[in-house]
Amino acid sequence: MARSWIGRHRLVAFFVLAYAVTWVGLPFWAFGVLPEPLFLPCGPLVAALVVIGVTEGRPGFRALGARMTRWRVGWSWWVVALGLPPAMVLLAALLNGAAGAAAPALPSWGGMALLFGLFLVNPLGGALGEEPGWRGYAQPCLQARWAPLVSALALGALVAGWHLPLVATGQLGTVGVVTTVAITVLYAWLFNRTGGSAR
Repeated sequence: MARSWIGRHRLVAFFVLAYAVTWVGLPFWAFGVLPEPLFLPCGPLVAALVVIGVTEGRPGFRALGARMTRWRVGWSWWVVALGLPPAMVLLAALLNGAAGAAAPALPSWGGMALLFGLFLVNPLGGALGEEPGWRGYAQPCLQARWAPLVSALALGALVAGWHLPLVATGQLGTVGVVTTVAITVLYAWLFNRTGGSAR
């Protein structure tokens, strides 16, 4: 019965599962069981794999894999893809400063090395845990129903909502939520311009 419901409501199942997996530890933190809120960025990837496994099987996994390994795009799109995230982070920092927030502390070389090491140990802790779900699965499903801009805005709102507990727990500023919507729309545009590459 659950399988047939998920089959009829794939997107709803995906978003509910993405939120639930990511924030599974939030109630435990709220009741004092955990010392800090547990945030699992791999929720969207887990949700996509579960929903694909239930509804599509191997053809769905092959389609997701094809979107994740589509490397052959023009060099100008690589420049955009690699330059866009740092530019958006810089813009968010400037907007935070304009809104009166304190300037963010720059990480030390040791801190940057630690972050890089943590990424090597847990690659699903960053974009690799998010993008296959948002871009590789949800965006194509949304665009099968709506126009690309409407799909991008809807996805931006849902991704921003996924980040809201970070605002509530003080780990992300409200400007970060606004920039999340902007980044999602820009990534959706990049996805479409590169023939569906979720890299």
